[in-house]
Amino acid sequence: MTGVPDRLLPTSHASLAHGVPAAARATIFALSVAGGISVGPKEGRTLVFGRNRPEVHVCVGEDDPRVSREHGVLEHRADRWWIRNTGRLPVRLPGGRLLFAEEEPVPLAEGYTPVFVRGSAHREHLLELFVTGADGERPAARHRDATQQPVLWRLDDDERLVLVVLGQRYLLHEHRPQPLSWRQAADQLAELQPDAGWTPKRVEHAVTAIRTRMSRGGVPGLTREEVGEPVGNALNDNLIRELVLSTTLVPPDLEILGDT
Repeated sequence: MTGVPDRLLPTSHASLAHGVPAAARATIFALSVAGGISVGPKEGRTLVFGRNRPEVHVCVGEDDPRVSREHGVLEHRADRWWIRNTGRLPVRLPGGRLLFAEEEPVPLAEGYTPVFVRGSAHREHLLELFVTGADGERPAARHRDATQQPVLWRLDDDERLVLVVLGQRYLLHEHRPQPLSWRQAADQLAELQPDAGWTPKRVEHAVTAIRTRMSRGGVPGLTREEVGEPVGNALNDNLIRELVLSTTLVPPDLEILGDT
């Protein structure tokens, strides 16, 4: 549906459900479970998303009254697409960034951007956005390609033990987990290895060395300079989450803790 006029149109699932040919640079594709639309770039062009299907371009959360009837706008200006929130609740962008109503619009990068609209009863409604680059191509389907393996971080036995102790609440799937304190981790390690000389300071030095190594390897959010003060548990929280998301640490690792 490129070249859509500057007025509200019902959404059309067909434009994204099937293959879409090459399009002009900065063409935007927007898709929800209710359907999708694609339009080319034009200064001042706007697309509206929200719950009110008859009056928006892309319907999001049409059966969820927590989603605003018009929850947000995608607008093209200064040769870029921008997202603006017009709803009551914030929308969540990549990296956990929350965009609230009346905040300045945020520019969309070329490529894929997922946008989450929080609804009722812990629901989250997904709006998928894709902005074409200079070649005008969307990513090719790669149905038969081998699945890429996650990047696993190399850990020695002591490092793995320290990290499993520190991050056990994440591996146990606790609600809103936090890392153990240095003292808590050292006490448990001393129970597991009474003759190893574990102290809070030794645990801290071991974990700091791992964070430094992974930060140099490109993992964000592992240094005080990145996080800012007050740091609190942020550095270790970011560390454990990266290790879990990369599957460097997995729930079966809890077996090394025995019955402690």
